[in-house]
Amino acid sequence: MANQSSATHLTAEQPGVDKDAPLKEDIRLLGRLLGDVLRDQEGEEVYAVVETIRQTAVRFRREADAGAAKELDGMLKILTKEQTISVVRAFSYFSHLANIAEDQHHIRRRRAHLLAGSKPQQGSVNYALCKLKEAGVQQGTVATFFQDALISPVLTAHPTEVQRKSILDAEHDIARLLAERDLPLTPKERAANLHLLRARIATLWQTRMLRYSKLTVADEIENALSYYRITFLRELPGLYDDIEQDIAHHYGEATQITAPYVQMGSWIGGDRDGNPNVNGTTMSHALTRQATTILDFYLEEAHTLGAELSISTLMVACTPALQALAEQSTDTSDHRADEPYRRALIGIYARLASTARALGATNILRKEVGHAEPYADAAAFAADLQVLIDSLNANHGGVLVQPRLATLKRAADIFGFHLASLDMRQSSDIHERVLGELFAKSGVQADYSALDEEAKVKLLLSELDQPRLLNSPYVSYSAETVSELGVLRAAREIRARYGARAIRNYIISHTETVSDLLEVLLLQKELGLLRIAEKELDLMVIPLFETIPDLQRASGIMEAVMAIPLVKELIAKQGQIQEVMLGYSDSNKDGGFLTSNWELYKAETNLVKVFEKASVKLRLFHGRGGTVGRGGGPSYDAILAQPHGTVNGQIRLTEQGEIIASKFSNKDIGRRNLELLVAATLEASLMPQSEDSQEQQQLRQFEAIMAEISDRAYKAYRNLVYETPGFTDYFFTATPIAEIAELNLGSRPASRKSTKRIEDLRAIPWGFSWGQCRLLLPGWYGFASAIGGWIADGDKAERVGQLQAMFQHWPLFATLLSNMDMVLAKTDLAIASRYAELVQDKELRDRIFKRITEEHADTISLLESITGAHERLAGNPLLARSIQNRFAYLDPLNHLQVELIKRHRALSSESKADERVHRGIHLSINGVAAGLRNTG
Repeated sequence: MANQSSATHLTAEQPGVDKDAPLKEDIRLLGRLLGDVLRDQEGEEVYAVVETIRQTAVRFRREADAGAAKELDGMLKILTKEQTISVVRAFSYFSHLANIAEDQHHIRRRRAHLLAGSKPQQGSVNYALCKLKEAGVQQGTVATFFQDALISPVLTAHPTEVQRKSILDAEHDIARLLAERDLPLTPKERAANLHLLRARIATLWQTRMLRYSKLTVADEIENALSYYRITFLRELPGLYDDIEQDIAHHYGEATQITAPYVQMGSWIGGDRDGNPNVNGTTMSHALTRQATTILDFYLEEAHTLGAELSISTLMVACTPALQALAEQSTDTSDHRADEPYRRALIGIYARLASTARALGATNILRKEVGHAEPYADAAAFAADLQVLIDSLNANHGGVLVQPRLATLKRAADIFGFHLASLDMRQSSDIHERVLGELFAKSGVQADYSALDEEAKVKLLLSELDQPRLLNSPYVSYSAETVSELGVLRAAREIRARYGARAIRNYIISHTETVSDLLEVLLLQKELGLLRIAEKELDLMVIPLFETIPDLQRASGIMEAVMAIPLVKELIAKQGQIQEVMLGYSDSNKDGGFLTSNWELYKAETNLVKVFEKASVKLRLFHGRGGTVGRGGGPSYDAILAQPHGTVNGQIRLTEQGEIIASKFSNKDIGRRNLELLVAATLEASLMPQSEDSQEQQQLRQFEAIMAEISDRAYKAYRNLVYETPGFTDYFFTATPIAEIAELNLGSRPASRKSTKRIEDLRAIPWGFSWGQCRLLLPGWYGFASAIGGWIADGDKAERVGQLQAMFQHWPLFATLLSNMDMVLAKTDLAIASRYAELVQDKELRDRIFKRITEEHADTISLLESITGAHERLAGNPLLARSIQNRFAYLDPLNHLQVELIKRHRALSSESKADERVHRGIHLSINGVAAGLRNTG
């Protein structure tokens, strides 16, 4: 927060110029403004304390000065409670502001690259098309890919999203103002910009960072919808246009893609697994709010188009279809008799307004002219827009189609009236209990849960073949059964109201048997969502395989279920496609980072074989989290590292927690992330597979080595986490897990059950806690034990050489090591040791922390011997510098968090509480999460 001035930014790459200089200037500028606000709001004394702590932390980092560390610790201990809050807030907000500056720098560097006319950047669709064309892939193949593809980011609400919407809105303004400074501004404009930046940072300082009431599902829905307004509504249609232009550029002729190959998904309001606050009412509310959001957008765009398309038939002709649409309009003013486009759009607006009211919107900002019937569906709305487009193209108005009208038509195709498909999810044990009650009260089977698997499957298939229903309006059921049946009833009503794309997937958590899938088919039959006579199923039944044993059973379960005649017929009606979801979080918590990655790879490979044998197209849904330990890391690399045959133009993946804000709170960053997803899917689907027998043999050798390493890693991880006496106590004491559970982060509880068992803890707070204490253990532990043991059991030089070859030639292993490298760059044992001091049992503390530190040292050493890089993130220097620069601001937050946790737990043991201490802990959690970014 030093008082330094900002200089004009570079706008293009120049030889010999520090490409990161603009980033440094932005960070200095934002730090200076934050310092000004701090001085103004809290006074010179607090400002001086913050600056002294900052400078001491920087000295500690740069010089590894032990005296500085002791000095820093001493300063933090003597802070008053009021000063502590101010210091925590200052360093937390600096992390937030640094994120904004880095995002802006990424945008700046990308623009400079494009302005320089350089080769297409890796990760762009342009780059993927270059590779495909060089590999001999024809335009027709590319066009077919886009017509058949489904690429779907699915937004989920999880208890790691530490940002309030008010904070996000203020930060969005700061990002816009910072970007404005790259433009050529007059001195007066630059001064005005600086004033506004200072004002928005002051707003941040005066805005409550934390929620003091529990976040509701409705709150989570609104938070997610804000990203549509910022990014998706305009950037997704724009990306479609760019891709069509890229294809035309590479293949020499235009390719019009009519299919909505990228579609948004959501779990927010439909994910019931472990969340008692989600039910049929929240599903209906989610769709009402989603419909209101998209129809508000359509109404605004239609109104603006009406002002823009002032075309007169006295000047140019229009098509009969356009004239007919104008004649149907509610506008009969003589002043617009010769302006058919305006009249048509006034009519379209009136129909949209009626549609919005019919779908639950209550506040139409602009009153329509006259009454019109609502649209039957979004396709009818899109057809009206196409009439306008066709007329313009036929009458010298093609230039007027872009950008607004074409974008609106594209948006109608992508978002419909539902905006995003809402997934339903529930745990298999709930389905079993509900059906058990239905069977018992209908007299069909007294104790369904006591049956073995074979008997369950036989009973379920028999019941699916029955024309009658099990449930009766004249029988009383438990609250759970009433709720679950109500959810399915709500799904049926939502589909009728908003269209089939509004809800089309039902995901089963903890899928362990064939009966788990058949149970959901039977429940759909009970509510009319499965019509046996027509072999029509409204909601695709999607198994979610999560734990290591579940992943190992996945292909066998799918082979058995797809062999059932009824299921075969239903899959055929689905277009001969079936989705399977794979869980990254629980498999990692269950078996560790390396084993989770390997078991996911094996499950995918085996599923491909089973689906090919059944002649069914496989769509994988990747349940990835924010941290590497939960499947996080760059999506682009992860998709390209998928086994051959697992993508094929079909992929869905979750975007969770604070990662949504990181990827989509800036429209330019959001566009880039969407393009990365499309580019990786395109390349992974169409890039020809090598037929080289030596390469295939090498891959089999790599897989055999990985299998052995995974077995060793699994044992090492399980031994520490589940078999070491006292480890659970260590974890609950040496991390802020208890404090995280108290924070109002999401509507879902942190644990599935009210226990202190790691088995019952959700994977999200498990990983989040390790990130807070800067160990990030789920992203690396077990690697060294596995690799070191494997090397020791053979010829060292030969085995290290094999691992080096795996890193160089196998995307799976290279991506695994790259992600682990990033985690290790964010790990800090000195900070982690401070958290270990929270464990009062010295023997337990020393015993477990020693094991962790020894594994960490061995992991670093082995990683370096395999990759040849002796510094973390050697291949990504920008990220490496970013992480190093943040440490000086993160360290004080971690030190303060430890001190505050000590105070809080001491007071709690005396049945006392200090709200300021509690608030300080939560503020520090926010700041550390913001500083590390992908930690949830």
